[in-house]
Amino acid sequence: MAMPETSRPWTREMVLALPNDGNRYELFDGELLVTPAPAPRHQLAVQALYERLAPYVKANRIGEVFALAADLDLGGDQLSQPDLFVVPGLPPSLLSWRDTPDPVLIIEVLSPGSARGDRLVKRRRFQLAGIPEYWVVDLDARVVERWRPADERPEILDARLEWAPKQGVEPLLLDLNELFVQAAGADPLTPNS
Repeated sequence: MAMPETSRPWTREMVLALPNDGNRYELFDGELLVTPAPAPRHQLAVQALYERLAPYVKANRIGEVFALAADLDLGGDQLSQPDLFVVPGLPPSLLSWRDTPDPVLIIEVLSPGSARGDRLVKRRRFQLAGIPEYWVVDLDARVVERWRPADERPEILDARLEWAPKQGVEPLLLDLNELFVQAAGADPLTPNS
């Protein structure tokens, strides 16, 4: 899709004025990132992650898990629509994504053409915003890259991921092989799937 030419950085208002055409428009430090609608495999991965995170987050009163389009600002003139994110204690009368506390976890599942944006542009902004954990899920390599604010390189996880967002609470343990099998559209509980 051809994007309008602009010699100045994009603003939040400019991005919000773009047509609702099925693309995801995000803004990071004046740079517009455009991603087409995700493929089924991508959505299966997001669903598999949600199914594992939501019960844990709810049971341990960590906050809320979202797997939908959101216009998070993360400070400044940003406009982020993560694949999946966890926010702590929402205000009872949440009317706008701008009123949402910063997430404690953001997850992006790589799609064709999104690697630069997810691994570089978004990652830097999330680290600057102090997001405690940012996971980049690479379905082709079958790994999760875990980033924290001070990291210069990601932690590469290919078998198991342990997430401990809150002191005094048992960590969430994710079997990554099971996750990748489910993301491929197979039932992880059925042998030889």
